[in-house]
Amino acid sequence: MNEKKRIAILGSTGSIGTQALEVIEEQNHLYEAYVLTANNSADLLIEQARKYNPAAVVIANDLHYDKVKDALADLPIKVYAGADALCQVVQDDNVDIVLASMVGFAGLRPTISAIKAGKMIALANKETLVVAGELINRLTREYQVPLLPVDSEHSAIFQCLEPGNRIEKILLTCSGGPFRKLSTEELATVTKAHALAHPTWNMGAKITIDSATLMNKGFEVIEAKWLFGVRPEQIQVVVHPQSVIHSMVQFEDGAVKAQLGVPDMRLPIQYAFSYPKRLKASFDRVDFFKMKDLTFEQPDTVRFRCLALAYEALDKGGNMPCIVNAANEIANRAFIEDKITFHRISEIIEQAMSHVSYSTDSSLETYLLTDKETREYAKTLL
Repeated sequence: MNEKKRIAILGSTGSIGTQALEVIEEQNHLYEAYVLTANNSADLLIEQARKYNPAAVVIANDLHYDKVKDALADLPIKVYAGADALCQVVQDDNVDIVLASMVGFAGLRPTISAIKAGKMIALANKETLVVAGELINRLTREYQVPLLPVDSEHSAIFQCLEPGNRIEKILLTCSGGPFRKLSTEELATVTKAHALAHPTWNMGAKITIDSATLMNKGFEVIEAKWLFGVRPEQIQVVVHPQSVIHSMVQFEDGAVKAQLGVPDMRLPIQYAFSYPKRLKASFDRVDFFKMKDLTFEQPDTVRFRCLALAYEALDKGGNMPCIVNAANEIANRAFIEDKITFHRISEIIEQAMSHVSYSTDSSLETYLLTDKETREYAKTLL
């Protein structure tokens, strides 16, 4: 029997991380949770560590270090704290796969560290490619590291590819979020409670708000460019409220291939772990006889300005997507904290795009400086 693959989960307490642990538990003859990490969710990290018995855990916010260390003192689990520890722990020789499922810009440095250590990357942190797609692609080529998408849409595209056959168009599906049918006037009064009630997916707060603004889809457009080597005009967003078709690929002869499934992130997580094999799993299956209809609409980039801004950033290139990401993180958090209105999110992002220093340099140092400058500027707009 082959040795189990040891998986480091960056962000084990988030939505993707917890579902990845379910996959590992179901396929425990093939995988083990070797490293678990969290930012602030110390209690859940402790609970996960006691259940899955990893070799190490990292609590990024070192204010929680003593709590985690004391709670796990009776177990042979190494406990680390701080952002630098995230970068170090993924370099462990025993780690086979790194699931990058941290939320936001914070996932960039640990993912780069894992690539440089030659680890296979299962990528759920879309901001890594949004912010630094050119750099990440260069590093994966240099270190010959496979990078497999975990986002349901990008996993679907990946599953539809045909080696040797060129893509004419990527059809990136989008649920449309909870505000799909609201007018511009109605959008002005929505609250975070409305925004967090996503109609089809159960995700963390940040990503759920991004889905409501369609910025999440904008990020996925940018991500698709770097993952699949296509031009922006080859990526078409299609609103598909039922979330049964996870995305499609159109080839040069006009044929379209789609990947279908129930809205369950465990499938793309497991596929990234097992590729190129498919493993028997207990996930729900699509029941075609219970489907009333499958509908498709064009996205409204006037009401949902964030999607248009993402395309503009992709066209501009350089550090512009990094600017968009940083401004969005500040605006997203401000909306969650009831500091700004829903419309103000896209306004802050657009102002940052006009104000923050533009650069075509693709070094990590440039992205770090851009992120810092953008956050500081965006906070002045709140």
